[in-house]
Amino acid sequence: MRTLHPDSPEMDRALEIIGNWRSCHGFPLQVVKMTLKKRACNVNPKPLVAQRIKRLSSIAIKLEQNPTMRLTQMQDIGGCRAVMLKVGEVDKLVKIYEVARAKNPDRGAVLVAKTNYVERPKHDGYRGVHLIMKFQSRGKPEYNGQKIEIQIRSTLQHAWATAVETSQTFTGQALKSKLKAADPKWLRFFALVSSAIAARERMPSVPGTPDTVVERADELRQIDESERIVASLAGWNTAIQHQQVVAPDAFAFLLELDTTKRILNIRPFKESEMMYAQQMYLRKEKETAHQPEIQVVLVSVDSLAALKRAYPNYYMDTTVFVNFIRLELEKSRRNS
Repeated sequence: MRTLHPDSPEMDRALEIIGNWRSCHGFPLQVVKMTLKKRACNVNPKPLVAQRIKRLSSIAIKLEQNPTMRLTQMQDIGGCRAVMLKVGEVDKLVKIYEVARAKNPDRGAVLVAKTNYVERPKHDGYRGVHLIMKFQSRGKPEYNGQKIEIQIRSTLQHAWATAVETSQTFTGQALKSKLKAADPKWLRFFALVSSAIAARERMPSVPGTPDTVVERADELRQIDESERIVASLAGWNTAIQHQQVVAPDAFAFLLELDTTKRILNIRPFKESEMMYAQQMYLRKEKETAHQPEIQVVLVSVDSLAALKRAYPNYYMDTTVFVNFIRLELEKSRRNS
């Protein structure tokens, strides 16, 4: 495969094609998100629901990790996320989708695949349930076939996943990569914490991790004493600066995180401005393509207050995760 020069017309054209393909997911994504929000509210009156269009850098990494994959085969260009309070609520929400599929196809989208990483955690510790929805509509046939991914997590599963994102950002380690190596101690640390969360939720633990609280905590403590991971995570919580935004009618937010300067810029957009927001998103990504320290993403949440809860990794906020670890270590001391 020929490598394109970053500043070449061919590269500009390639980015334009990818940008247009991402934009085509906007309408199906909104339909899927609205259904998700309605169904999540049937389980818990205050769910955390968000949506995002996949970043160019994330698209590139996924294609690199899967050489035979084409852009049109990628199922998570558009993604929704529901964070439920407890793991039982995750299960209830997933069952709503399964019952709907059994009775009749969803209006606007149909469930075509499910992967349950709660019952079968990944070896790195990732846990959550992924649903793949395929859009289909007589009224909007031009979008038929577009796939949207739904991620459903508990609050603790969400804290774990976003803490990994934050650690990857600050340390520069490829903690989520299949191809690039990361520090084995950090990887082991997150796998152990994931198993601790699984134990709290009474769900299967990560393969290859201890089953008892004391054994898990002892290994966590040993790693932390040499790597100072908990102290690093806690320190990052106060490292970020972001401007105060007043946007009561905002539909989406363009987040631009400079990890070197530790500054988060937030730009709100109304629903009527979404086409412009997509264009701005692509432009910002092109401008920062050679600046790995800058991350840009376009997301949509119900309110500005929900933004930090949905994407704490952009605020470098690992409070929930750190508090869980400290409680887990304290509990092991009492039990030992």
